[in-house]
Order: sequence, then C-alpha cells, then structure tokens
Amino acid sequence: MKKELILQLRSSFEEAAYEENGIEYWLARDLQELLGYSDWRNFLNAVNKAKDSCRNSQIDPDYHFVDVNKTIKLPKNASREVDDIMLTRYACYLIAQNGDPRKEQIAFAQSYFALQTRKQELLEERIELIERVAAREKLIATETELSKNIYERGVDNEGFGRIRSKGDKALFGGYTTLQMKKKLNIPENRPLADFLPTITIKAKDLATEITNFNVKKKDLFGENPIESEHVKNNQDVRDLLAKSNIKPEELPPEVDIKKLQRKVKSEDKNILKDAKKLKGKE
Repeated sequence: MKKELILQLRSSFEEAAYEENGIEYWLARDLQELLGYSDWRNFLNAVNKAKDSCRNSQIDPDYHFVDVNKTIKLPKNASREVDDIMLTRYACYLIAQNGDPRKEQIAFAQSYFALQTRKQELLEERIELIERVAAREKLIATETELSKNIYERGVDNEGFGRIRSKGDKALFGGYTTLQMKKKLNIPENRPLADFLPTITIKAKDLATEITNFNVKKKDLFGENPIESEHVKNNQDVRDLLAKSNIKPEELPPEVDIKKLQRKVKSEDKNILKDAKKLKGKE
C-alpha cells in the first residue's frame, strides 16, 4: 500500500471519529463508506459477524454497538431519518476483522483499529497500575499517621502491630494478617498490603482514616480502646463491601506492588528520554 494512500486513509478514519463525554466513537454509515461497502445491507452482515465475535469473547456487544437514528439530507432541502449504529473503537476493529482484507481500506482498518485498541488497553492498564500504587502509598501515609497518633496515647510499636492485625482480622472475615499471607502465598517478611487489589487497599485505608479521626475526636487512650475502635471501623467497612457482594478474603492477590513501582519509574524515565529527544529535534 502506497504511503500517500496510507496517510489519506488515516486522515479519513480520524476525521470520521466523534467524541462525546470523553468517549470516542464512529457511526456505522460513515464506516461503511470508509471500508468501501456500497450496500448498507452487505455492511450489516459484517456488523452482525462482529457482534458474534464480541459475544464469543464473552463481551456484551451492547456496550460497543449502540443503535441510533441519523438524519440524512435529500434533494430539494428534504431529509429523512435512517438507522445507524454508534461504534466503539473495538467494534470498528471487529468489523474490519470480518471484512475482506484484499480491499485496501479494510486491510488498513484492521491494522489501524488493532493498534489503536492496543494503545487504549495499555493506557487503561497504566492508569490502573498507577491507581494501585497511589492507593498503597496513601495507606502507608495513613498508617504512619495512626502510629504517631497512638504513640502519643500510650501505644508502642508492638501495640500498633497488634491493633493493625486485629483490624485485618475484622476486615478479612476472621483471617489474621498471617493467615491471609499464607492464604495468598505471600512471604511472611512482606507487608500484606503490597499484594492486595486496589479496592482492598482503599478499604484498609478508609478504616484506618476513620480510626485516626475517632481516636482524636473521642480522645481515646491506651491499646484496648483504640483496638476496639479500629476493629469496629474495619468491620463497618467490611459490611459496606458486603453490600456489593465483595469479600476481601476471597479476592485473588495482585502483582507485588514493588514491581509495579519499578515499572512506573522505568516507564516514566523512557517517557522523559523520548521528550528530550523530541525537544532536541525542535
């Protein structure tokens, strides 16, 4: 495929995209022309095959193929409404995959939407990764604040450890910190939270924040009353999760947070290098 045609097709596909509330989409009638289909009914065959592919991947097609109406202009200032479909990038990719790759437009679309979809996946993956790292760092800060707060109220480091462990037992439905580590195959010398999913990390943080707040508000002193407060708060958070049918002890472990932190730093360095290279070319 000639470079000029590739640039032309790329421009056409990007210009055909719409955006609403931060969501990018294409209209099927526009994509029909871009892919070289002259007949709407023939194009709908490709759309239906794409929906089947979506279902076979255990993905609900209703999220990616949305039926809408579109007004088209007719001669003498007349107009009429026709059926149309809002398509996500993934839907466009599936339609292209079910087209004839011998057609230049479809061969281009297959590569274009595959690459764009992969970029979106990588972006979403990085956002989730950064969110988990941020949640873990927030929990460390909150627990550090609690440790300092209760130290001034007669609780030493060992007492803080016992309070935190009792809180874990309430949050994880009777499993102690050590039992959760064994359940999730986590080394005993590593913090449990380094291997928890984001939602559980945030749950621990919320319970600890409430404990911090109430220790000061109620002017609690000594290990026993502070422990009771922390256990209650973890139980309350567990009850809140249960309303959404979430049981923290049943969630699978995540990748070691330390590895994710190194990955983020490495990616940030690469981004910085690329930015410097780009700046050098200006």
